[in-house]
Amino acid sequence: MGDYADLPGVRTWYETEGSGDPLMLLHGGFCTNDTWGAQRPELAASYRLYLPERRAHGHTPDVEGPLSYTDMAGDTVAFLESVVGGPAHLVGWSDGGIVALLTALARPDLVRRMVLIGTTFRPASEAFVAPGMLDALTPDSAEVAFFRELYVAASPDGPDHWPAVATRVIDMWRTQPTLDAGDLAAVRAPTLVMTGDDDLMTLEHTAALYRALHDARLAVVPGASHLVPLEKPAEVDRMILDHLTGEDAGTMMPVLRAPDPASARDATA
Repeated sequence: MGDYADLPGVRTWYETEGSGDPLMLLHGGFCTNDTWGAQRPELAASYRLYLPERRAHGHTPDVEGPLSYTDMAGDTVAFLESVVGGPAHLVGWSDGGIVALLTALARPDLVRRMVLIGTTFRPASEAFVAPGMLDALTPDSAEVAFFRELYVAASPDGPDHWPAVATRVIDMWRTQPTLDAGDLAAVRAPTLVMTGDDDLMTLEHTAALYRALHDARLAVVPGASHLVPLEKPAEVDRMILDHLTGEDAGTMMPVLRAPDPASARDATA
């Protein structure tokens, strides 16, 4: 069961489950909360889950004008303030990971720890293994038929609105996000970056995301694609829970995470 929250940007559908510290699950592009089905039982056993469906997705209506990750992050900030009532952990998959990143940049006080799954920080032309795949995507193409069915089953705007939404989401992928290494370095939330070894974006792009973040861990899941939460749910759930608890055995021979000698001197001065 779910409910609507009247946020300043859009009346947003959300679901809740479980008890404990708040944890937001941010779904992927064209997706609904149903795609978190493999994670919900395990995560809800330890956390209070909040699952908002973003503007023009699922049960949440569309808005006028272009779609942007920045606006979606603004909706997420409003949701954290008005529904969650404070900071939370964020787990974002694909577009949801981009929204999580932008939320952490806009309001670091509202983000505790993050998990980014299959997430880019640049447009598809700079991040995807096969950026030309977007040229073949249309609202009626076979590649988006599954997502069209999700939309038709849930959207309050009706099935005839699908072409308008699909076109604008694909346009968003072509041009957004436009973060750089300097932006990513400003993120202070401890972050787990996760990807399948055969994901939509290049491993080089994912590695660049990991290296640019201030406090990050990297997980490349073997034998998995952009749908790794569905393909390897047990492994994904375990890594999410391990990261959110903050339990870290420590790196025995750190390089990227090696202590800064200058910082150590300052601390003892």
